[in-house]
Amino acid sequence: MTNETSHQVALSDSHDFITVIGAHENNLKGIDVTIPKRRLTVFTGVSGSGKSSLVFSTIAAESQRLINETYSAFVQGFMPTMTRPDVDLLEGLTTAIIVDQQRLGGDPRSTVGTQTDSNALLRILFSRFGKPYYGSPNAFSFNVPSVRASGSITVEKGNARAVKTTFQRLGGMCSKCEGRGTVSDLDLSELYDENKSLNQGAIKVPGYGPDSFWTLKPFTDSGFLDPDKAINQYSKKELHDFLYHEPVRIKVNNVNVTYEGLIPKIQKSMLSKDQEGLQPHIKTFIERVATFSICNECDGTRLNEGARSSKINGLSIADVCAMQVSDLNSWIKGIDEPSAAPLCDSLSKTFAAFVEIGLGYLTLNRPTSSLSGGEAQRTKMIGHLGSSLTDVTYIFDEPTIGLHPHDIERVNQLLLRLRDKGNTVLVVEHKPEMIEIADHVIDLGPGAGSEGGRVCFSGSVNDLILSDTLTAKHFGYRACLKPHIRSFIQKLEIRGANSHNLKSVDVDIPLGILVVVTGVAGSGKSSLLAGSVAKMDQVVYIDQSPIKGSRRSNPATYTGLLEPIRKAFAKANGLKPALFSSNSEGACPNCNGAGVIYSDLAIMAGASVVCDECDGKRFLQSVLEYKLGGKDISEVLSMSANEVRDYFGSLQTKIPLAEQTVTRLIEVGLGYIRIGQPLTSLSGGERQRLKLATQMAEEGDIYILDEPTTGLHLADIEKLLHLLDRLVDGGKSVIVIEHHQAVMAHADWIIDLGPGAGHNGGEVVFNGPPSQLVEEKSTLTGKYLAKYLEKKRLSNFNDA
Repeated sequence: MTNETSHQVALSDSHDFITVIGAHENNLKGIDVTIPKRRLTVFTGVSGSGKSSLVFSTIAAESQRLINETYSAFVQGFMPTMTRPDVDLLEGLTTAIIVDQQRLGGDPRSTVGTQTDSNALLRILFSRFGKPYYGSPNAFSFNVPSVRASGSITVEKGNARAVKTTFQRLGGMCSKCEGRGTVSDLDLSELYDENKSLNQGAIKVPGYGPDSFWTLKPFTDSGFLDPDKAINQYSKKELHDFLYHEPVRIKVNNVNVTYEGLIPKIQKSMLSKDQEGLQPHIKTFIERVATFSICNECDGTRLNEGARSSKINGLSIADVCAMQVSDLNSWIKGIDEPSAAPLCDSLSKTFAAFVEIGLGYLTLNRPTSSLSGGEAQRTKMIGHLGSSLTDVTYIFDEPTIGLHPHDIERVNQLLLRLRDKGNTVLVVEHKPEMIEIADHVIDLGPGAGSEGGRVCFSGSVNDLILSDTLTAKHFGYRACLKPHIRSFIQKLEIRGANSHNLKSVDVDIPLGILVVVTGVAGSGKSSLLAGSVAKMDQVVYIDQSPIKGSRRSNPATYTGLLEPIRKAFAKANGLKPALFSSNSEGACPNCNGAGVIYSDLAIMAGASVVCDECDGKRFLQSVLEYKLGGKDISEVLSMSANEVRDYFGSLQTKIPLAEQTVTRLIEVGLGYIRIGQPLTSLSGGERQRLKLATQMAEEGDIYILDEPTTGLHLADIEKLLHLLDRLVDGGKSVIVIEHHQAVMAHADWIIDLGPGAGHNGGEVVFNGPPSQLVEEKSTLTGKYLAKYLEKKRLSNFNDA
């Protein structure tokens, strides 16, 4: 082959393929892989096999880094500094658009409407065609204050002179709740102890300790208050200055700081934040001190009276945002204004996209922080449905999470549409229904963690099924209906449940058996259990709320595993347990036990380097000289849960509490994770199972699990079913919210909600054993479960 011909072949390859050579990110073993462009490629493999390391940490990261480098140096100064992934060669990359499962938190004013730009279009529509006319688009925005002083002018009339301040009407924000829709009432006794002075620690708010310069010092050094005087001895003016004083600039130790009353300070720093993003101890404090109620000024709409007075066809913008999206197209079609046609057409397409992707039950005023990870990911997808972009790379992270089989078909069609527009679609996924539609499959493994990081298969779906990989072996796996289901005597009676879309539901939930609550997304499953059962005594509710963790948190600290290990090290060496904590006396002084030196670069992304003092081990060198079973504490923290179990087994002195915790980690499929790795490095599914492993230790008679199959490979589903059986056989009542047909088939009892989502759901459409549901096929769930089991029979026939 001539050099010219070779060059043409290489050029063709780079045009038609993404080529990865020598990828070493995380646990990847220097893998080489070729991914076809303008095709749908699914990456599969057990959790921890290296899928995310290849797709997100290598391909997506390098694409983003190269794009950032095209901006000017000035612009790059405001952008995150991204290092090149650990890969020898990457060719054929296109712009990567990541549609992940990160929750849409942020400001509490963020809603589904603002996230999808639906609100922006509605504001334009009402500003042009609303009756009576009220103002510009901003006049209908709850994120823009209603009025603003625009300056002062001198008015002269004869010898009289007057100064007049003019005000400009700007936005539609309700002035009382500041566009949040809720107001908070504070229990003052929880804010401060009136019998103490400031110097005695009167303020009970977290972060207001005696050495807190930015929080407590402005109060003690402001001159407004006597720091040695008990609060109950304050005059009326002093109490007002303490609680409600407007912001003013003062000097504390020659540093300019702002002094303001305690209540507005807490409202700005805590109550106006997205509650999901706060630290657990702050959330606990807020739950104790604050009571939130609907704002009586705007009735929870967030908008002022003027914005609500302007209407189109009898509805205000607040009315429209409160409607279920699936009902909005009929309202749009009723707008008979030729000049409004382009706006209406754009809105109609967006609303249709909601329905198409299975989110038609949402309302535009729904806070984004209340969406699940799966709902958040699908909300992000909506913006791409009508996108004009082509030849880009879309990357999805398990888009089937939280979806009923009926909804998975809709998402499949979306992915195929994106592909057919000339885009490259990369999907990390476990569900067979999505793997089946792939043009190309890349299977990583063979195991997890150090046992993974290799390409086990690359090719078509048909060839995958014929291969001998773990994914192939379980691809045709179908759970069977149990020949004998457990019987029950006791039951939990729920009467008149009406949370969210529930329609005064009456249902009896059997106890002492495995119950699965199912139904399409938005049918009312979580509303039924979270609203009626979760807060009862002896109930352990394991939901999908994200676990919080900093760079210093790890599975050992989160599960409580580290405590008995530290005590065992201390006892064996005759030392204090605190020496074996990287957050206490044993911490490396150079990095304070973090293992890395982190530099906060203010407006730029922070940077971290491995501590050269402890070489990333986090402990004093003197501490590492003490051993237990031939290992120092840093070596134990670097082990996987499986390795730790073997290590415990080799010790002469047993550590029962630690052994139980490690066993639970392995039972939920996390045997491969290192017990000392940062929580921030775990995937969403791994964090969910970490929470499950931790809360399994809690005392309770009833366990509620919200979609425990999240992030699980086909091979791990059987392990989960065995775990659920062990809980029930151990005397627990287990209630599982789940869409996975294997879990439904394995249940003793099924409660199916529906028949649809939103106001089309909220009813119990079936309550009985799985065999009856399959036989009757009277619900969507029944039809899909019957189809699933039919595939099992066909598979068995073919095997025979």
